[in-house]
Amino acid sequence: MEETILSFLLGIGLSAAVGFRVFVPMLLVSLASMAGWITLSPGFQWMGTPAAALVFAVATLIELLGFLVPWVSNALDSIATPAATIAGVIMMAAVLTDMHPIARWVLAIIAGGGVALTVQGATVVTRAVAAGSTGGVANPIVALLEAIAALVVTITTIVIPAIMGILILIVVILLLRIVIPKFRAIRAGRKAASKA
Repeated sequence: MEETILSFLLGIGLSAAVGFRVFVPMLLVSLASMAGWITLSPGFQWMGTPAAALVFAVATLIELLGFLVPWVSNALDSIATPAATIAGVIMMAAVLTDMHPIARWVLAIIAGGGVALTVQGATVVTRAVAAGSTGGVANPIVALLEAIAALVVTITTIVIPAIMGILILIVVILLLRIVIPKFRAIRAGRKAASKA
């Protein structure tokens, strides 16, 4: 039971990390698995192979560089939310080791996808505020901070999953109280602008 709770908290932390950047956590999990620091669930051992690490490394480089170019950043923003949600599900399912497959996927979809979506939603709001208040000048800085956050959250979660998992759960609950109203305000603003 203790191992199941620990793997759940590991999944929560990793799912939060993909909300910042999709491929940074996947690359680090691949490397950590190859080093024997984490164990992957049945069916996810492919993530701990050199081929997967290479693919994740290339994808990470493209993602990081893409968010620094304004028009590419806008294109990536449109696919980042669904990609982060899917990655959150995958990350959670990949580390829930001692669990029945149905329970693993239900938890992965609800908890992993939900946490990733919440964090990604917060980054969307942050970028929108930064773009609006600075005319887009701050977007590369925000992109860099998001990449650093993905790196720090992933490494810290792998090293101390229990503490990070609990901390992430608390932060996600607080974010939900902030992000949902902000999304509603942004959506209402867009509807008002389209009617004008």
